[in-house]
Amino acid sequence: MTKQYFIELATYNIWATDIACSWLEKISENQWLQQVTSSFNSIQETSLHIMSAENAWHQRINNVENVVWLQKEFKGKKEEQIALWKTVSLNLKKIIEDFDELQLQSTLTFKRLNGDEYTMPYYQVFAHVFNHSTFHRGQLVTMLREVGFTEVTSTDLLNFYRL
Repeated sequence: MTKQYFIELATYNIWATDIACSWLEKISENQWLQQVTSSFNSIQETSLHIMSAENAWHQRINNVENVVWLQKEFKGKKEEQIALWKTVSLNLKKIIEDFDELQLQSTLTFKRLNGDEYTMPYYQVFAHVFNHSTFHRGQLVTMLREVGFTEVTSTDLLNFYRL
């Protein structure tokens, strides 16, 4: 795994996030908040979770000891949440662009949300962050269809590579 590979994944993540956010901008407030059975109970909560996790990893990589978990703290409106999600995804790319490639095998020690300390290599952190976001964006597709929004398009990595 190289730094360039993770920059590519970060670019993909921005591309896919922008597509997902374009869907969210089109749904009603009712659809945004409607209860849907999934990992999280609404489209709003699911997108907030993705953004929160990306933001938490950004903080951990920057060695912030007391990570702010946006899922508990953020109280903004839909438009503010969408804008912040886009910013958080851009920030992840910036941190990888600035990352010393020679440190990819070195480890990051951080505290999980429950306070337990954990250690993993940076290359695994980066791979996990983008995989996690992809997993939950897939859930958004299903949730959006359940609330009646059918204008979803593919955010598959293969389609990104074909650009």
